Amino acid sequence: MPATSAVPVVVRIQREDFDTAGETASLCAQRGRIGAVVTFTGLCRDEDGTLAALELEHYPGMAEAEIRRICEEAVERFSLEGIAAIHRFGRMAPGENIVLVIAAAPHRQAAFDGASFVIDYLKTSAPFWKKEHRADGSAGGWVEAKDDDDRARDKWRK
Repeated sequence: MPATSAVPVVVRIQREDFDTAGETASLCAQRGRIGAVVTFTGLCRDEDGTLAALELEHYPGMAEAEIRRICEEAVERFSLEGIAAIHRFGRMAPGENIVLVIAAAPHRQAAFDGASFVIDYLKTSAPFWKKEHRADGSAGGWVEAKDDDDRARDKWRK
């Protein structure tokens, strides 16, 4: 199924928080073919108790275009009935929302696969940068890409 205006593809990059329930309801409204919805919410994580905040930067225009490309590929590949990817930028404290992916499909496996595909590619292909700010006031530095993220993305390669 090609990604067309008939299938909602929602892509936003924003500073403010998002409402998962509201975004899900909006994506699924008036869509009778949807039988499964999978949501993924990524949170700011403090693994060792020293993080005060995570600062996310992005390349405006390019980030939205890349996320849209990823979402449209997911619609086509998994026959989704709707997809949303909302990513925040700016400074976030541990526990705050960073990213939301919603995949809607006629059947559960397509919804799970669509959501996983989008987040796996978003983590490695969308131009975002993360900088850690430590609780003691020191700069934690820029977060390096993880090999695990590359491996997760690579499992989707045809």
